[in-house]
Amino acid sequence: METQPVIEEPQEKWFTFSTEQVEKKLSTSITAGLSSADAKARLAKYGPNELTATEKIPRWKVFLQQFNDVLIYILIAAALISAIMEYIETSSHGEASFGWDWLVIAIIVILNAVIGFIQEGKADDAIEALRSMSAPDAQVVRDGKEVMIKAREIVPGDLLILNEGDKIPADGRLFEESNFKIEEAALTGESVAVKKDIKIIENEECALADRKNMVFSSTLATYGRGKVIATETGMKTEVGKIATMISEAETMMTPLQKSLEEFGAWLGKIILVICGLVSVIYVIWAGIHGQLTPEAWLSKVIASLLAGVALAVAAIPEGLPAVVTTCLAIGVTRMSERNAIIKKLHSVETLGCTTVICSDKTGTLTKNEMTVRAIWAGGKIYNVFGAGYEPTGEIKLGEDLVDGKTIPDLEMVLRTGLLCNNARLAKEEKWMCFGDPTEGCLISAAEKAYGPRKAVDEKYPRVDEIPFDSTRKRMTTINMVDGKKIAYIKGATEIILDYCKSILWDGKERPITDDDKKTILKAYEQKASEALRGLGFAYRIADGIPVEVESIEKDLTFVGMQFMIDPPRDEVKKAIEECKDAGIGVKMITGDNLITATAIAKELGMISEGEVTHEGKDIPSMSNEDIRDCHVFARVSPEHKQNIVKALQAEGQVVAMTGDGVNDAPALKNANVGVAMGITGTDVSKEAAVMVLADDNFATIVMAVEEGRGIYDNIKKFIQYLLSSNIMEVLVLLGAALIGVEPPLVAIQLLWINLVTDGAPALALGFDPYDPTLMKQMPRPEDEPILTKRFIQTMIFRGVVMTILILGIYLLYYSGGFFHGPFALNSVDDIPDSLAALVQTEHYENKSLSGEELLLAFNLWKARSVTFLAMMFGEMANAFNCRSEYNSIKTIGVLTNKMMLWAVAISSVLTIVLYIPGSPLGAIFKVIPLTIEWLWILLFIIVVVASVEALKYKFRKDMGL
Repeated sequence: METQPVIEEPQEKWFTFSTEQVEKKLSTSITAGLSSADAKARLAKYGPNELTATEKIPRWKVFLQQFNDVLIYILIAAALISAIMEYIETSSHGEASFGWDWLVIAIIVILNAVIGFIQEGKADDAIEALRSMSAPDAQVVRDGKEVMIKAREIVPGDLLILNEGDKIPADGRLFEESNFKIEEAALTGESVAVKKDIKIIENEECALADRKNMVFSSTLATYGRGKVIATETGMKTEVGKIATMISEAETMMTPLQKSLEEFGAWLGKIILVICGLVSVIYVIWAGIHGQLTPEAWLSKVIASLLAGVALAVAAIPEGLPAVVTTCLAIGVTRMSERNAIIKKLHSVETLGCTTVICSDKTGTLTKNEMTVRAIWAGGKIYNVFGAGYEPTGEIKLGEDLVDGKTIPDLEMVLRTGLLCNNARLAKEEKWMCFGDPTEGCLISAAEKAYGPRKAVDEKYPRVDEIPFDSTRKRMTTINMVDGKKIAYIKGATEIILDYCKSILWDGKERPITDDDKKTILKAYEQKASEALRGLGFAYRIADGIPVEVESIEKDLTFVGMQFMIDPPRDEVKKAIEECKDAGIGVKMITGDNLITATAIAKELGMISEGEVTHEGKDIPSMSNEDIRDCHVFARVSPEHKQNIVKALQAEGQVVAMTGDGVNDAPALKNANVGVAMGITGTDVSKEAAVMVLADDNFATIVMAVEEGRGIYDNIKKFIQYLLSSNIMEVLVLLGAALIGVEPPLVAIQLLWINLVTDGAPALALGFDPYDPTLMKQMPRPEDEPILTKRFIQTMIFRGVVMTILILGIYLLYYSGGFFHGPFALNSVDDIPDSLAALVQTEHYENKSLSGEELLLAFNLWKARSVTFLAMMFGEMANAFNCRSEYNSIKTIGVLTNKMMLWAVAISSVLTIVLYIPGSPLGAIFKVIPLTIEWLWILLFIIVVVASVEALKYKFRKDMGL
């Protein structure tokens, strides 16, 4: 984050000022807010509204940290000692030289550090991008218009619009409120929500918790609504003064990273022991063969130590956690581009294990494009025409066009829907709803009769409000009508009816009867069966009555119902089918009527005809098994959501739960994967969730599950590749040491393999196209380790097969001691002159070789050249093998991973150039040009691929695929 400018102005005691004083001091307006130009200037002056991040480690230090490894220190020390020995040896022959080995080792170590540095940078950039994408928005008034901006762009003097569920983005002075309550536990430790007011506080020493006319950054609006003038932003807010809350940077490792780090440390110790053993064995063999002469013993020991340390550097998978971070971060970034914003990296691991998705209906399974289609008033059904939120269209009774303003019963239903409403409509590219879509369509329906809303609001001004909450399922506003206070109420029809004692019929109130209620509910159920959602409306005179739920929401007069359609999303039916194929259950959890919910569920293919569905009130008496087997729950409260989550988890399910309201937060936190709505969700729900849907779409959840499975699967692929290849490298050198032959590879060859094959091909596996059968498989158990029995079997099998083949190829060309391979040369005369000169010149003892010594040295060079080439191409073939645990290469397709093709192509070219006749690189890496020996590489690749294909066939057979 950027460092904010230091503003030395003393902080005012804003709670002691009147609204007018605050307005004047901050040069703002409580009606028009700031101008865009003024806001821009203030942003430059005060800096972004964010807590200053802890100081980042400079990039140069990050680069130097790549060398912070004991093995690297030992390797560099051994290389330097080797160079000094080379210099001493060559000085005695009159041509002093440090040789090439130390320089090549240094270059390879630096290149490895550069790759690690770049990978870390990419991971940091990806995580930073995620933080930016999940940054909260804020609703403000600028240039006289309500607009949404990033919370970091708020400046002192901004006019903030706060609603239930919002996270307060800055400190501010409240100047208008309606039953506004804020939970300030993050700041004061007080868990009970504080009721706010706009009264001036005269006590200048008033405690923070008692400043009722102030709101504070990072606290949560839990009830009502308010308007605030922002007084302090960023580090000058109260929360900015608390050092422990300065940084929200994600420093925790994911469970996968932790397990891999632990496994890597365990494996590293074993490899270190083996490498030390290899070095000791070679020193012992040198002694047995009489090579530890006073002149040569030090160079032999250094060479053995160098080979052992190089093997340890190449074989220990110290970079696994870093590669996992890169893969997770970049995969999550890709998910965000598809509207699934993941807040914590470890959530990806759980996503792939999801066994049941509990989804809201409205806006998630449906389009959330509400349009009123019918109105019940005075026993009559009126049809409403029009599209979307556009406030134009006709209202008809049968075939007759009617004027909604002239029919008392209809007018009162429309008026109640318009006044008891906190949304607003605005025309941008098309008519948009700002606020609850259900309320938006009520405005649209009313304006089809009334015209623009402004005149109605001015005629019947609001004076108070009891906000909607999902527990009581209704909302009330108090408006002035002809000098009287009238309460307008909307909510679930059956609940509204319970509080009604009269009904409006033909413009007159009369007592409501049981028959009236039956008629109303019958009409309601009929429309619900047509997948229309219904709301009931009522009113009462409120003069002299306290504005409290128990007092004002009773003795009501029922006026009618409005029925709206919210069609299912086109893509959801297919997504639900994918879930069924993937072994994932889908449950609809809605506050809507059971009949409507059931109709939508049938249309989406979630349930079949006759399948039992339940209301929330049934949940307390249901067993865990009953809850597991039910797919539709209607009239659900937030407490019911929690009960559903706990019951499913008790049944061993991994639960993804959606939510958007303040009271959904506990269920979102308790779920394995809490999913908040990005469009309609409150800040409270987004804080509690681990994933936010930018498009509120159920299909995005399914996509995220697939991505979670795919990312995890790809991580397993490159882990399999790295570990099986590293096991092979260790076993090859250990096997050679045990049978008493020279090391098949020297230090710089091992380090080159580590650089070229452990880098790009491994990372390419992290971006492998996902297995097409991924969503045909059952969910992975949440407690399943990444190193499963089958995974380890495959890893060892691949490592052992490649070890046997590579050692076999080496021994075919090796000559020395008790071994003389069938393809080793028998006479020095068979050695081409140019190669004889090369071996003579580059021989590490820098002395003239006898014919027998030259023959042994040449055979060793050739054996190592073929082995080096075989190991390089064998590991690249292994990369293709690792693209699936059980699918054949033919099924996957060789050409489907373009990054892999480029990685292998680059690695191949970098290897082939070493073998070009006359290339100075050949001498540096101690390889000689080959001819017919290239056929071994082809045969080797065929055998490696065929053996693993046979193992995959066995796995497919065992799995019944």
